[in-house]
Amino acid sequence: MKQDIYIKNRKAKFEFELLEDVVAGIMLTGTEIKSIREGQASINEAFCQFIGHELWVINMNIAVYKFGTYANHEPKRPRKLLLGAQELKKWQKRVNEKGLTIVPTALFINEKGLAKLKVTLAHGKKTHDKRDSIKEKDTKRQLDRLKKSF
Repeated sequence: MKQDIYIKNRKAKFEFELLEDVVAGIMLTGTEIKSIREGQASINEAFCQFIGHELWVINMNIAVYKFGTYANHEPKRPRKLLLGAQELKKWQKRVNEKGLTIVPTALFINEKGLAKLKVTLAHGKKTHDKRDSIKEKDTKRQLDRLKKSF
């Protein structure tokens, strides 16, 4: 039984210049993983933040499990990301020195059935960069339309 759960953060590519990414595990409760397997999660408003020497994902929405009881989870609680110590040190150093940020770009279930979060080191785009992105997308769309008409 293979499940194809792949939830993307589509705004991240538009809002940020994506530099480097890594796949991290997430500490979840039982009802949270059940909701993710049903595709009931959103990472559009989520961001990552260092608290101490640990990386946490904040504002990731995992819907309440509909068959859960009193032990159901809180939808937007902070969740700890599981990364190696060397990777955490390297990323914390880069975030502090260069003013970069860490953005979740994808949430998926791997082959073993574990939830993984793809996080990316990113640099915020300026307004003119966003306009350039829109312009590139429009020209690509127009070229595709012209190719289909021939």
